[in-house]
Amino acid sequence: MKASLIASVFALIASATIAGDRYLVYFGTNTNAKNGSQGIYVARFNAASGVLTKPELAVEAGNPGFLSIHPSKKFLFAIGDVKGPDGKKIGGISSFTIDALTGRLTLINQQSAIGSGPCHVNVDATGRMAALANYGSGSVASYAIAADGKLGEAASFIQHEGSSIDPKRQSGPHAHSVNFSPDNRFAFACDLGLDKVLIYKVDPATGKMTPNEPAFAKTPAGGGPRHLAFHPSGKFVFVNNEMAMTETVFAYDAETGAMTEVQTVSTLPEADRGKPGFSTAESLAHPNGRNVYVSNRTHDTIAVFSCDPSTGKLTLIQNVPVEGQIPRNICLDPTGQWLIAAHQNSGTAALFQVDAESGKLSFTGTKVEVPGSICVRFLAVD
Repeated sequence: MKASLIASVFALIASATIAGDRYLVYFGTNTNAKNGSQGIYVARFNAASGVLTKPELAVEAGNPGFLSIHPSKKFLFAIGDVKGPDGKKIGGISSFTIDALTGRLTLINQQSAIGSGPCHVNVDATGRMAALANYGSGSVASYAIAADGKLGEAASFIQHEGSSIDPKRQSGPHAHSVNFSPDNRFAFACDLGLDKVLIYKVDPATGKMTPNEPAFAKTPAGGGPRHLAFHPSGKFVFVNNEMAMTETVFAYDAETGAMTEVQTVSTLPEADRGKPGFSTAESLAHPNGRNVYVSNRTHDTIAVFSCDPSTGKLTLIQNVPVEGQIPRNICLDPTGQWLIAAHQNSGTAALFQVDAESGKLSFTGTKVEVPGSICVRFLAVD
């Protein structure tokens, strides 16, 4: 068989395999000499069979911790290390093109985060702007996105001000995440150092964010808000408080952007509440609106809550072992049947099945190696 024919056969086999998988799964990581990570990794996942393949390197990148996929499915954005004007490494945001066949990523361009310690990124529903949070400097920035995926220079940069009650961790602002509202009118930045969720108006046409009125919602003092998730109805917001190991439920006013506290509940089993050294990481709302999930970093569990869709109130129903060390991001596949947890310290990611009735999680036995894994994102490719 001629070499060209052999190559064609293998290409067809590879194409058929990819076409049979419903999703690409991207993993953002911390890169360092100790864990061996080289950048962003990609695996394939079939939601019908529950098969998750071994992740492979999608692109080399420095500390591409959190990721966000463009609604067109053509581009991926990551926070991490970029080159500054003098060639030295600084924190920033990178844009990549996605090869839907192979999952490989190709760098388009990079921009400075302006502040220090970028830790979270999101793209708005129109795909015309991205926003990031800087944990180190306690600030947020936003960027216009061109039709070809290229990032413009920062369209807005906002420095948070203030402090809260914990002198060690809350002596100044520490912005930890940015999320867009379901109707794409507002952006919400959880700030661990301020015990606030700051609220911004967004203008996708320019990529700019401006302070809203009301400008923020308060979370319980000393809790340290980290990440948030909207209920699929758009009526409620769920915020995990990293330092207090709690989840706060807010009623949400879509007209004004205002958030009103409804409830704050522990993410830990009763026997472990009040013990030092634990912290939460991620909040997720199930697409059916009946469950909320929170990763308990250092406790190495995922808290599963039932949710009353009429009030937003939560009831803890399960703390499932996460099958790894230091669960950071957890992510549901778009069907809501599966959840993948990224384990930062054990360099793995575990696949869980979601019970259709209760929402409880069960480990499937599938665990893949992803060095320094922090973030998980699904991309439909069928």
